[in-house]
Amino acid sequence: MGGEFIVLLVIFFLIGLPVIFSSFVTVTQGTVVVITMFGKFQRIMTPGLNFKIPLVERIYRRISLQNRSVELQFQAITADQANVNFSAMLLYAVFDQREESVKSVAFKFVDDQNLMQALIRTVEGSVRGFVATKKQSEILALRREIVEDVKEQLDQTLEGWGYHLIDLQMNDIAFDEVIMKSMAKVVASNNLKAAAENEGQALLITKTKQAEAEGNAIRIAAEAERQAAQLRGQGIALFREEVAKGMTQAAKEMQQANLDTSAILFSMWTEAIKHFAENSKGNVIFLDGSTDGMNRAMQQILALSKMQHQEPPQS
Repeated sequence: MGGEFIVLLVIFFLIGLPVIFSSFVTVTQGTVVVITMFGKFQRIMTPGLNFKIPLVERIYRRISLQNRSVELQFQAITADQANVNFSAMLLYAVFDQREESVKSVAFKFVDDQNLMQALIRTVEGSVRGFVATKKQSEILALRREIVEDVKEQLDQTLEGWGYHLIDLQMNDIAFDEVIMKSMAKVVASNNLKAAAENEGQALLITKTKQAEAEGNAIRIAAEAERQAAQLRGQGIALFREEVAKGMTQAAKEMQQANLDTSAILFSMWTEAIKHFAENSKGNVIFLDGSTDGMNRAMQQILALSKMQHQEPPQS
């Protein structure tokens, strides 16, 4: 009996203890464990120390509830047949700890590799569908629109798999080298065109301002000349008026003195000769300075004066 007891005790330690210990399951924080019984979903173990029925229940899968990220690189074609290379970062996680969500994560895909393949193809398909409706010149300016469109479609798909989308970032959007060079040339030509237009506008403004300034200067000069001419005319008129007054006064005084008034004309003639001599600048004026010449000049002046006095007034 003692030997049999010892044998049974050894068998218990060799078989029973491992079975007993295997019934205790430790679940780490941020993780849940899916338990099946005879291949069928049984329950979910949450973080901490859990117990399962030995030899009946088994751990089907450990599922992390923490955020997951994946880097994506793929290519799309625009409506005008330009290749666009995308580099994106996808951040996602299990939707929640509810049984339905965990069951979807555990049983929708055979393993994580198949999940990642489906996830990458879904993102690529969404981006390609959006890019295919746009032209290459529009793509770079539609980064946010692309992300929002993909998020809207991807979030619904992931929810059916038990996940939800946390964030999607388009880290890089680039065209093929040939297209990038052509786009750079277009940008450069547009910049040159804009610079030429700006230069033309600046030149036009400068010319316009110069023309306006010249026009204003001409108007000012013309106005000044008009005023100067008016003042000169008024000066000449005043001069003649004063001369006439002086001559009239002188003639009256000579008549009262019984003197010949023609002496006034002679004085004017001599003053004119004096003025010619003092202010001449090279012009030659021939005057007869003899006594006969002076006599003829006086007679002509008197005759001219008499003719002016004899002219009838105009009606």
